[in-house]
Amino acid sequence: MTMGTAMGTRVGARVLALASLLCALRAGRAGGTELTFELPDSARQCFHQELQRGLKFTLDYQVITGGHYDVDCYVEDPNSRTVYKETKKQYDSFSHRTEVEGVYTFCFSNEFSTFSHKTVYFDFQVGDEPPILPDMSNRVTALTQMESACVTIHEALNTVIDSQTHYRLREAQDRSRAEDLNGRVSYWSVGETLILFVVSIGQVMLLKSFFTEKRPGSGGAST
Repeated sequence: MTMGTAMGTRVGARVLALASLLCALRAGRAGGTELTFELPDSARQCFHQELQRGLKFTLDYQVITGGHYDVDCYVEDPNSRTVYKETKKQYDSFSHRTEVEGVYTFCFSNEFSTFSHKTVYFDFQVGDEPPILPDMSNRVTALTQMESACVTIHEALNTVIDSQTHYRLREAQDRSRAEDLNGRVSYWSVGETLILFVVSIGQVMLLKSFFTEKRPGSGGAST
């Protein structure tokens, strides 16, 4: 009977641990949007989001491909007041807590470039992250060992997600640079081949002219 009780206790603990882990995995991050889009030369692309007053939002962006990997970015509130503006940035992060309710606008501009297309990634997060455990912000007692483990796992998963996003962007940027360098090397190789071909033909014709017999003219004087 004691052995059965002990096994039941262990099974119950494992079920509790699994349930807690599932809660940790299901606890969502702050709501938002991730998007990668093409930004043509001399163009501007704007996005709009309606936000409540007192809500925090975070904008992270990075240029993946194109030109010098830079872009202009600015954010305006519903009163057309600029709350953030940067020019020719490769990447940046901006956080702001709204002061008025309405539609906020954030734009990316490539108007300073006349021939370089850009590929831009941005992550727009809205709101504070919800607590992983119910009544976590109002509780007085300390967290249990299981709850502390869930919080630690949740924070580690968020760090992993951010790291994966960062490395994916770095990989895409490096691949774009490698493909661009490969294209330039290919064009340079083709150019060198054409130059060598022309020089070779010119040398052959020049050497041939040295060994060609010149026939005397047929217009001799008559006696």
